[in-house]
Amino acid sequence: MIFAIEEINNSTELLPGIKLGYQIHDSCASVSVAVHAAFQLSNGLDPVFYTGDNCSQSGVVMAIIGESGSTPSISMSRVFGSFNIPQVSHFATCACLSDKKQYPSFFRTIPSDQFQADALAKLVKHFGWTWIGAVRSDSDYGNNGMASFLEAAQKEGICVEYSESFYRTHPRSKIQRVADVIRRSTAMVVVAFVASGDMKILLEELSLEPSPPRQWIGSESWVTNPDILRFTFCAGAIGFAIEQSVIPGLRDFLLDLSPSEVSASPVLTEFWEDSFNCRLEKSVAIDDTRLCDGNEDVQTLQIPYTDTSQLRITNMVYKAVYAIAHAIHAVCQDTNSTTQCDKFTRIESKQVLAQLKKVSFSQNGYDVSFDADGDPVAKYELVNWQKTESGNIKLVTVGHYDASLPVGQEFRINRNLTWMEGYTEVPVSVCSDSCPPGTRKVLQKGKPICCYDCVPCPEGEINNATDSPDCFPCPKEFWPNAERDTCFPKPVEFLSFDEVLGIILAAFSVGGACLAIITAAVFFRHRSSPIVRANNSELSFLLLFSLTLCFLCSLTFIGAPSEWSCMLRHTAFGITFVLCISCVLGKTIVVLMAFKATLPGSNVMKWFGPLQQRMTVVSVTFIQVLICIIWLVVSPPFPMKNLSTYKERIILECALGSDIGFWAVLGYIGLLAVFCFLLAVLARKLPDNFNEAKLITFSMLIFCAVWITFIPAYVSSPGKFTVAVEIFAILASSFGLTFCIFAPKCFIILFQPEKNTKKHLMNKNQTKGI
Repeated sequence: MIFAIEEINNSTELLPGIKLGYQIHDSCASVSVAVHAAFQLSNGLDPVFYTGDNCSQSGVVMAIIGESGSTPSISMSRVFGSFNIPQVSHFATCACLSDKKQYPSFFRTIPSDQFQADALAKLVKHFGWTWIGAVRSDSDYGNNGMASFLEAAQKEGICVEYSESFYRTHPRSKIQRVADVIRRSTAMVVVAFVASGDMKILLEELSLEPSPPRQWIGSESWVTNPDILRFTFCAGAIGFAIEQSVIPGLRDFLLDLSPSEVSASPVLTEFWEDSFNCRLEKSVAIDDTRLCDGNEDVQTLQIPYTDTSQLRITNMVYKAVYAIAHAIHAVCQDTNSTTQCDKFTRIESKQVLAQLKKVSFSQNGYDVSFDADGDPVAKYELVNWQKTESGNIKLVTVGHYDASLPVGQEFRINRNLTWMEGYTEVPVSVCSDSCPPGTRKVLQKGKPICCYDCVPCPEGEINNATDSPDCFPCPKEFWPNAERDTCFPKPVEFLSFDEVLGIILAAFSVGGACLAIITAAVFFRHRSSPIVRANNSELSFLLLFSLTLCFLCSLTFIGAPSEWSCMLRHTAFGITFVLCISCVLGKTIVVLMAFKATLPGSNVMKWFGPLQQRMTVVSVTFIQVLICIIWLVVSPPFPMKNLSTYKERIILECALGSDIGFWAVLGYIGLLAVFCFLLAVLARKLPDNFNEAKLITFSMLIFCAVWITFIPAYVSSPGKFTVAVEIFAILASSFGLTFCIFAPKCFIILFQPEKNTKKHLMNKNQTKGI
């Protein structure tokens, strides 16, 4: 401050014609002492300012620089605000001081902790730390700064395992408890919003007993303090610091100490005697310390006083002095018609206050201005404690933070960092590991949101993001993969000709049709034989034709359903089976009528001759055709994707359209089958060789048994097996009719031709041979 004031007093451009005076008070970091000094400085007439005729306004205070701490600055500002005396602090960072309603005359050249808190939260988020510990000074600086940080951290999704406060004057037991909390915690990262003096005490306590490695994140108050760099277990610490600066001429000014200056100042006397371990002649000897011999050279000292390589807070003081000087200069320009001040110009502190709000200048390349809250533009350096080869800690700038840049661009890192215990990889500090895709986060009861379990997504849902709290259902026609992070189209399933089941059923279908054709060929080849003629050859050929169609219609059930195949498969099945059963029904009636015709005086066969048989088959079949036409017109079957039977695949099947139509077709077939079965039972013991009624009875028994078991099997079979069950029922009943009715006749025709005679056919005594 003194250097800056002397530089201004020697300037020909800033405040030419007048010189600035000053007075320095030491608050000793005590609020009461600071307030006492504030009242002392606010007193309009203080004789200490009067130094002779050279000063025209003795005791008039234009502005205050300080305090270093936030709590003393708050108390002082309440005093100075009442008198409109501007106060410019170089190190009070509490965000609360930005409230102009409470602190209307407060300014500062160091950024508010609100910006630092936001920057620290973004820093923690940048490295993926979501589980941290927090310690703070139990003061306005620590409490307000940590409150701002915790609010910003919460927005970034960061959880705090513990938040402890302490102060340098607290009992040692309190400091020990905070140290123990840090040692026992699971969080690897500790954010310390702590004043420099408090941090030194905490680290001394932690150094007494080895603790697990911790990654320290520091506020600007302690992270650049050279005295704290000696704690090597904090190597790898990172934090934000006030920008490093260069003040030309300051080092020469600090080292230019004459014996007379040292002797005249109690402060410099104490500094000199402490640095060289000697005493000046004028000082009171309290021990046997040697007298200073005059050969002491301050330039040989290696202490923070002589080290101007890390000027950070120093530059904030430099800016503050120049800001006040520019404000006074602006007042002079408004007061006089000329642009030059003189010592007789009457200036009031409220004028300086008004001009201080408007100042905007650049000094040594550093821009100085204040916003509406009295704060400067927030700029920080990101610093890292890095170990040298000698084992010492050096402070390295690894990045920058500029709050004036657009959102998302304020923060950048341009150098490699070192971490705790020399780690080359970023330490991990999370309560729970990240949930991979395919899982979702479920919060652990009673714990912060960063503590959770990873639960696999429910069936049918996916999650392709990391740490997602929700899973999302796949579209209807899609299904998750095994990892449940991607939806794939569901496989479409239907009974195809390419699979084993489809090939087997198709083979039986074609084989059955071939069997019916071969049977028809055998019958045609022996169409004039008694056994063929005796069993109504016309109906037999029509039955074999209908059985061929029944076998072949099962092929329509195999393959991908289409609009035409769906309509064809059910109607072809219904019509061909009715045609088949109507032929069997006709043959059964013929047997009954033939027996009646043998009775004396019976003339019944003329009512059921060939024409009537054909009409019976046509009329019975026409009814089924009519039912099918109505079904196709009103609500025909159609192809559909069944998404409900199986969740993980699509069943491509034919919807019935109208359930009534399907069951009407099936019911009509069943009604005819039952009626035919009853007639065959009545005729099964008629005294005649080659009694066809007995064969029909067996065939209808098999037919009815197959379709009675088909209904529950059809209803309960899932997916493509529903179609397979229907095909099986068609083939089983068709094979049953073929074998029961035609196999015995073909056997006689081919292997027992001696029985294929009219004599054998008319032999009444062998009616029980078959």
